[in-house]
Amino acid sequence: MLDNQIKAQLQQYLTMLEGDLVLKVSAGDDKVSKDLLELVTEIEKMSPRIALEHTILERTPSFSVNKKGEADSGIAFAGLPLGHEFTSLVLALLQVSGRAPKVDESVIKRVQAIKEPIQFESFVSLTCHNCPDVVQALNIMAVLNPNISHVMVEGGAFQHEVTERDIMAVPTVFANGKNFAGGRMDIDDILNLIGSKSDGSEFENVEPFDVLVVGGGPAGAAAAIYSARKGIRTGIVAERFGGQVNDTLSIENIIGTSATEGPKFVSSLESHVADYAVDVMKSQRAAKIEKKDFVEVTLENGAVLKGKTVILSTGARYRQLGVPGEQEFKNKGVAYCPHCDGPIFKGKNIAVVGGGNSGVEAAIDLAGIVNHVTLMQGASELTADKVLQERVRSLKNVTVITDAFTKEITGTNKVDGLTYLDNVSGEERHIELEGLFVQIGLLPNTEFLQGAITMNAHGEIIVDKHGATNMLGVFAAGDCTDAAYKQIIISMGSGATAALGAFDYMIRNTSGERESLNV
Repeated sequence: MLDNQIKAQLQQYLTMLEGDLVLKVSAGDDKVSKDLLELVTEIEKMSPRIALEHTILERTPSFSVNKKGEADSGIAFAGLPLGHEFTSLVLALLQVSGRAPKVDESVIKRVQAIKEPIQFESFVSLTCHNCPDVVQALNIMAVLNPNISHVMVEGGAFQHEVTERDIMAVPTVFANGKNFAGGRMDIDDILNLIGSKSDGSEFENVEPFDVLVVGGGPAGAAAAIYSARKGIRTGIVAERFGGQVNDTLSIENIIGTSATEGPKFVSSLESHVADYAVDVMKSQRAAKIEKKDFVEVTLENGAVLKGKTVILSTGARYRQLGVPGEQEFKNKGVAYCPHCDGPIFKGKNIAVVGGGNSGVEAAIDLAGIVNHVTLMQGASELTADKVLQERVRSLKNVTVITDAFTKEITGTNKVDGLTYLDNVSGEERHIELEGLFVQIGLLPNTEFLQGAITMNAHGEIIVDKHGATNMLGVFAAGDCTDAAYKQIIISMGSGATAALGAFDYMIRNTSGERESLNV
């Protein structure tokens, strides 16, 4: 079940167990049950601290992870926790054994304060790179609070539940049997949805930073590293470390790195930032920026962070179509991440809206999973790289329609079709579909800067060659700016530029020798 390399890695992790474990297994005669039994048996043989116990759980095949001699931990895996979920399994073994989860004390207190029983179920696919964050967060909550339980359900092994519950995107989380939330979430997001929100008190005594970076994507990480290397007090405040890159699977254009995956690359960025004395404040959204004695950034929870300089690297998010049906059927057939949600549409007819690189790449990937893909482009031609256009047109189960303006996404409880306007004939046409992936570019996350920072008509922050904005002491970098191209490597370079610009501002411009961008 596990190859030798994975076994060697797992063996090392199992030496870190801090207590004896019992894996309670519920297995039948089906193939998934046999594979699951083979997996847990292999794990048992790798550590004297792990024992197996056969039982009957709510779902078969499944198994729960428990500390020997104690009440059930509330953590279970239904189906095989392999692929992207193998790390979730390893962490669950360690944490149930007694190894403390790596979360802030403030988060621990919020989790332990939950008094009402909550039974979480997370439906995942093993190809989803967003799902492990949710699974691991819910497992941590179950470890920290006996009122909370969580079972990861691998959708491929429980297709009948996926169908019965109309699950059309992963991860999808249920709480006490009711649909709770979907999409990528961390533990702070889950706590906020429950109603256990941070009051900002943890930031009351934070001293002003020399450089405060707002946003934790490639630009923000580069800015923080370059600033910290100057030996100055540096902080990052971000809603999600890694930003949009977390939602990118294959990355093949980072010079010096032939290929990597988004989550893996984000992990390397976070590890590199951790090499320096950078104060990283996650799961926080900025709400306002003002120039006073310091530059002040007010967070949504009311806390105020101060910096001699601030670097805005808030990135961008998926652009939406803005047509009837899009919001109504989000996660009910309307999706934005083909790598995450593609397996849910196996054997079905779907559409991809967007003729650029992301749209064409999505169509190519999905063609290997679904029955048929209709690739829709509003312009008269696809704009993706030529090699991608040639590839997508060579696929027999892909139809390319250009000059197609999307008017409405139709359905009742879920998507059943798309209505578009043929820009050439002027006719309105309808396609019957079971899913739709929107891939039409990005929008900068800059709404909170309106009236304070000068931006162009697209909401992008205008910067000079030093990364400076119109506000003294405030710089910007990455996809939130008016940079000509939105690429990871360009964002990192602009982050470094903004950090050097901010450092230069502090040593030369305290007395106003150099003015901000005159826009």
